[in-house]
Amino acid sequence: MPFPQFNRQQLRVQPLAHRAHDLTLSVLQPLDPGAVTFAHEHLPAIGKRLAEAKRRGAARVLMMGAHVLRAGAQAHVIDLMERGLVSLVAMNGAGPIHDWEFALVGASTESVARYVSSGEFGLWEETGRINDALTKGVKDGLGYGEAVGRAIAEGFFPYKHASVLAAAYRLKVPVTVHIGIGYDIIHEHPNADGGVLGRASYTDFLIFAEHIKKLEGGMVLNFGTAVMGPEVYLKALAMARNVAHQRAESIAKFSTAVFDLIPLGDDYHTQAPKTDARYYFRPWKTILVRTVADGGESFYVQGDHRDTVPAVWKAAVEADAALTPPG
Repeated sequence: MPFPQFNRQQLRVQPLAHRAHDLTLSVLQPLDPGAVTFAHEHLPAIGKRLAEAKRRGAARVLMMGAHVLRAGAQAHVIDLMERGLVSLVAMNGAGPIHDWEFALVGASTESVARYVSSGEFGLWEETGRINDALTKGVKDGLGYGEAVGRAIAEGFFPYKHASVLAAAYRLKVPVTVHIGIGYDIIHEHPNADGGVLGRASYTDFLIFAEHIKKLEGGMVLNFGTAVMGPEVYLKALAMARNVAHQRAESIAKFSTAVFDLIPLGDDYHTQAPKTDARYYFRPWKTILVRTVADGGESFYVQGDHRDTVPAVWKAAVEADAALTPPG
């Protein structure tokens, strides 16, 4: 006998107009070097590594949690893609949801405490239409990020200028989305299809892994994703190195940088012992230590995304200009 399953047809799904939004597009930060006040000793080197990787044609990967969008750093991410300083963006499943809502209604984010109590959390009609975009995209052979980016770029979204996914679709820069089934509010909806979700996200994983094959001489930036980023990157790097070794090649000399709030101390190039709770902080042991142990380098910058994303943007733009011949 199969176990009983929840009948989603019982759900009441409401329009976004009934929701109180915690964030509006007023959080968007200006693309202004003069507005950047955050400083860190590693920023010039990080900017230079990105600019150098661009000239080599090596991978420039930006992995991010959804808080980067909530921090209003959309313009900086888009400009990095437009300048060729970022060649792939990787998100978790919450990223496209915020991106879609900001582009559609100019607002996003709801009070979990308020709406989970009333049984309304996540059940908003327009947000659930992401599932329809994914179904169409999978039929066309697209991954998650491209399917959603296409829907925003080609649909009626009054604020699509603020969409990282739409900009990536326009620029033909891959945005890969790495989900966990049941993690995201669109999985609550009656039109969610587990097969579509899995196919779309797995396609993106393979796109990500193929891109990591170009990581030699490149760079990986990790902004605030403590599980998705390190784990997807780790498996993709193993796959890429497997192929490289068969060709007597290596993927070893590249740079990584982690941006987060956790204090790691100065000696973050050595893995913490298992007796230290910070051992279980995956960005440290995976991105800063283990995967660069064969000749790479790593940087850690502690700070809020509102400060660190614009600061990296400024450093990369300045380094890119410095390496560009006059005229």
